[in-house]
Order: sequence, then structure tokens, then C-alpha cells
Amino acid sequence: MLGESGIGGPAGHQPRQGDFARVGLFVRSLVGLDREAAKAALGGFVAGKSLGANQIEFVDLIVNHLTERGVMEAGLLYESPFTDLTPRGPEGLFSSAHLSQLMGVLDQVRRAAMARMIWGPLTDRGEIRARDD
Repeated sequence: MLGESGIGGPAGHQPRQGDFARVGLFVRSLVGLDREAAKAALGGFVAGKSLGANQIEFVDLIVNHLTERGVMEAGLLYESPFTDLTPRGPEGLFSSAHLSQLMGVLDQVRRAAMARMIWGPLTDRGEIRARDD
């Protein structure tokens, strides 16, 4: 259908998995992430730790960002408002092991936003047909 109209590209165009990943990230950036889902994503990071006030506030800033933007690049942890709490960024608040765990959480949230659909070739009418494998 889209292929025939010219919107979907030339006939026989097969969307790549990366195309869907970008769409997933784009949609997530528009709608953000549910606050409870953002808290749940960071729940494993916080669990079992005795966090200080600045550490809790730092995590809350991450939750706020995820709620508004849906995903977060690790580099943002080294910018304001995060550096308003500690000029050294997360290294000023967390051990390297905890920091690695935090980066893993951000990566997991990002991967979850990416569409994981793999499509087969277009049908004769230009419609996308799902793969059988």
C-alpha cells in the first residue's frame, strides 16, 4: 500500500531493524515514560542501598528526565541539573560499581524503547508481511 503510493519507498523496500529502532526511540521521546515505569526501572538500582539525600535527589532527577523524554543519554548526567548537585557528575556520588549499574539501567530503558520488529519482504500489493522465522 505505502510502496504503491510512493510514501513507503520503492517496491520491494524492506525496512531494516534499525529503522524500527529509531521509530521506537522517536515515539518514546515524544510521549516520555510513565513515572511509575521510570521508578520501577531504577528500583533495582536503588534496592538494598543506603542512599544519601544528594544520591536520592540525583536518582529523582533521572526519573524526571525519563518521565519527560523517555530515554536518557549517559552524557546528560554530566550536565545541569545533575552537576548542580555535584560538579563531578555521578562519580561524585556513586562508586564505580554503582555507576556501572546505573549506566546499565539507562541502557536497558533505551533498548526497551527500541522497536524489535523484524519484517519480511513486501507483498505484491506493497504491504509489509511479517517473517515466519
